[in-house]
This record gives sequence, structure tokens and C-alpha cells, in this order.
Amino acid sequence: MTLEEARKKIIFAMDLHGLNEIDRWSEILTDKVGMFKVGKELFTSCGPAAVKAVQRHGGKVFLDLKYHDIPNTVANAMLEAARLGVQIVNLHALGGAEMMETAANAVHKEFHDAECPKLLAVTILTSSTVETLRQVGIEHSVQDMVVRLARLAKASGMDGVVASPLEINLIREACGPDFLIVTPGVRPSFASVDDQKRVMTPFEAVRSGADYLVIGRPIAKASDPSQAAEHIAAEIADGTN
Repeated sequence: MTLEEARKKIIFAMDLHGLNEIDRWSEILTDKVGMFKVGKELFTSCGPAAVKAVQRHGGKVFLDLKYHDIPNTVANAMLEAARLGVQIVNLHALGGAEMMETAANAVHKEFHDAECPKLLAVTILTSSTVETLRQVGIEHSVQDMVVRLARLAKASGMDGVVASPLEINLIREACGPDFLIVTPGVRPSFASVDDQKRVMTPFEAVRSGADYLVIGRPIAKASDPSQAAEHIAAEIADGTN
């Protein structure tokens, strides 16, 4: 894998507070990463302007709002996200087959393949454990739930899932090589694991079959963020060659 190919696998998590910060980080990292993640905090603060700010700098966007509601509400929200011109948008697989199918049908009805964002389903959050699941009445293991939800997402028209890197092999076996896997919980060797419970290094995640890696604090908190991003890309490229 070339260094440029490795850069494209990195999605920088923009856990920021305002439009000025978006401009600053976009200028620093547009050539160093493949995409920028706009999540709940930033979108609640700035709204669609956050997406447009990234796009003005030539950046691509993963809109990470994890929709989970009644089917029509989620379908309309996913459709509005697609109209913003984002590359990836997601929902919670725990919303069920009808919710995912309704959303996929709505987006695909309006957008052709070349224009359509990739639709992902969140399986189990990387902060979750067996105890977390038991607290909400789920008695299955994390691994079993991830595979169950990934299969359901694929059958419901999703393009892929968001899942811990530790479940990549299980998802690949269950859903095949063309099913997209986006993995948070990725920490390079020089970074702490913070609040993530199920983590893996960038090289390990890509070697296991991840298509994209969501990385935030290891880049954002580095003394030289641009160099940190490049170090991660080099780690991926060197490990896969």
C-alpha cells in the first residue's frame, strides 16, 4: 500500500467547538487524511455549516450522527444528510430492519450510485462491554451482537458498519469482502487508549480488513498534528507492504 492510499484510510474525528476550529484543522489535515468526521457535538454546535466548512477546504465528510428513531424520521434525516453532499452517513443498527430498509430506500431513490453516500450502521459502541449490554437487557456477548447486527444491516441495504476493530474478522466472515467496515477505537502505538475499551493499532486494523479508521485524539492532541497523521499513514503503509 502506498502512503497516499494509507492517508485515504484515515478519518479525522473533528471533536471541535466552532467554525473557526474547523477552518484551522481542515487547513492542517486536508492533504494528510482521507475524510473528516463531523459528529454530534460539532453538528449540534454549528449545524450543516460544519459540513460546508470542511467542504470549502476540499475535505470529504463522514456525518456521524447515529440516527435512531422511527423509520420515516430516520429516512428523512438520512436523505437530508445525503443532500449535504457527505460521503458517509450512519444510523444505529439496533433500530431494526424496517428502519434501515426505509432509510436505504429513501436515499437510493433520489441518488444515483456515483452521488450516493455510503450508508453505515453502528453495531455496538467501542465503549461497550458485556456488562453494558446486560444493563439494557441484552444477554448476548459483544461479538455475537456485532455479527448479528452486521448481518441485519447488510440484509437491510446498508453498505457497511461501524464496529470495533476487534470484530473485523468476524464481520468479514459473515458479510463478505465488499461490505465496508469503519473502525473507531484505533490507537497508534504512541497514543493512550482514553475511554475506548476495544482497541487496536492502525496497522493491525487495516491488516484485519478495515476500510477506514476513525482517529481523533492521537492526532488532535499531538504537538505536531500534521506529523502525527503522517506517522499513522506511514505505519499503515509500511505494515501492509
